[in-house]
This record gives sequence, C-alpha cells and structure tokens, in this order.
Amino acid sequence: MADHPQFIWLDGKLTRWSEGTIHITTVGTAGVSSVFEGILAYWNESAQRLFVFQLDAHLARLAQSIRLMRMQQPFSTAEIKEGLLSLLRANECAGDTYIRPLAFVESTLFGVTDQNAPRIVLNTTPWASKLKGGKVAHACVSSWARLSDNVMPPRVKAASNYLNSRLAAEEARRNGYDAAILLNQNGKVAEAPGACVMIVRNGKIITPTVTSGILESITRATLIQLCREVLEIQVIEREVDRTELYVASEAFLCGTGAEIMPLASVDRFTLGDGGIGPITTQLENLYHDLVRGIDARYGEWRTEV
Repeated sequence: MADHPQFIWLDGKLTRWSEGTIHITTVGTAGVSSVFEGILAYWNESAQRLFVFQLDAHLARLAQSIRLMRMQQPFSTAEIKEGLLSLLRANECAGDTYIRPLAFVESTLFGVTDQNAPRIVLNTTPWASKLKGGKVAHACVSSWARLSDNVMPPRVKAASNYLNSRLAAEEARRNGYDAAILLNQNGKVAEAPGACVMIVRNGKIITPTVTSGILESITRATLIQLCREVLEIQVIEREVDRTELYVASEAFLCGTGAEIMPLASVDRFTLGDGGIGPITTQLENLYHDLVRGIDARYGEWRTEV
C-alpha cells in the first residue's frame, strides 16, 4: 500500500494526491490561519461496511471554526459532506480511516488578506484504532497553562492552538510520561493535548465544563450522552481541582484520535488498582460497538460510506 491516498478533495473536486500543493513560502501563513477537523471512519469487518462517526457534528464544528476565524464559507456543509464521502469511495477505504478536513487562507502575511474565502482540503489516511487494546497511560500535570478564550479561543479547532498542546505533550514525553494534562488560567483542570479529561469519583463521572478552556469535544459530548442514557451513570460538568485527579478511582482521556485512553496514574499517583476501571471498561466496550455499527443504536451518529 502507498504511503498516501490516491486522491484528496481540493476546493470542490477530487484531485490526485501529488497535485495538491501550495508554494513553500505560504506554508507558515497557511498554518496560522488554518482550522481543521479530525474525523474517524470505522470498519465493520463482519458487515464489510465503513461508517463515518458523528460526521454531521464534525462538519458543523468545522463551519463554526471557519466563522469564528472570520472566513467566508466557500462550500456548503452538504457539499463538503458529499465530497468527503466521494473521497472515501475513490480511495477505496476498507479499514479504519482518519479523515482530515482543513480550511486555510493562503496569503503572505499571517493569514490576513482581503480575500477571506479559504481553500478547503479533505485528506484520508489509514488509522489503527486503539479501542479495547487493553493499554493504560501515565499522565502528568503540565507546567504549561492552557490557553484561554481571550487569547486563542480553544473552541476554535485551529492549527495554531496546537502549539500549546505540543509544548505540553513534548514536556510529558521528555519526563517519561505518556500524556499531559493542562490547567487553565484559574488553576483548574482544562484538558489534555487533543483530548478531554474525565475522572470517576464515588461512582460518578466528573469532567471540566466547556468554559474551562477546552475544545467543545464531540467525543466528550457523545460519552456524556451514553453515560446518562444507556449506562445510567451520573455525569457532573464542573470545575475540577488538580488534586481531584490524584484521588480519582478512575480517569481517562477522550477525543477522536485518543478515543478512550484509560489513565493508570497522574503525577505518579496510582488511580484505583492501576488498571482499567469498571466504568471505563463499560464505556469503552459500548463506544467500540457503536462506532462500528455492531450495536445498532444511535444510527444517526453513523454515516455509511
């Protein structure tokens, strides 16, 4: 298999991967202005079908990011959706697949231009799901603070925001951890690089609010709904203290790429028995079956390719 797909979707049409280029001098400025989404499509082996998970929610968030960056939407959400599905078909995706929609303004100065209609790129790449892999991660609280809404709004899924995440993730790995957790400007728990944080205390799930300096995570919202409607587990959205991480019986990170990542420890404080806790296990099993269409409930969350 090639290291890249046969096609991308570029500015409204299927384009050969090798033809999807911009000039080297615009790479930095395009990065400054770019907003994106990360979307997963899951393969159901027994049914031989591919399902894109929460596609409509992801494209709605992309439209919100484009708007908040004061770009003009060059294509309707319906057009981008059809383009994405046609791209998956053209690339003959028959396995778990990561999809990256990207919108950016190509300019010569910090992404600022009189032409605010962005270029739109859709790309696909194979993705190895980690769901039910049995692995746990060890996290630390980062020395870096999470950026705030009045600095670089976290609810905008902007590429430039992820420098904050990269600093925290690099520090964590350099110090022997698998993941980092950032505190916000008020010293409360915000999120991890590319993932939200959920902890379990006294049988309840507790997670920071969407005004705590976090991305308005689609995976987070999905898991909250599943806990309340299927598992009948109480979910509390509130400010979370750093030390609550240390006394939690379970904790996990969640996001499109992170999926559900169980945490065995935070700052060397072991959580529970250091394994995957019972609530995390329940939720992970349910999520796994739903995204693959093994569990037929919540069919509106899955788009068949």
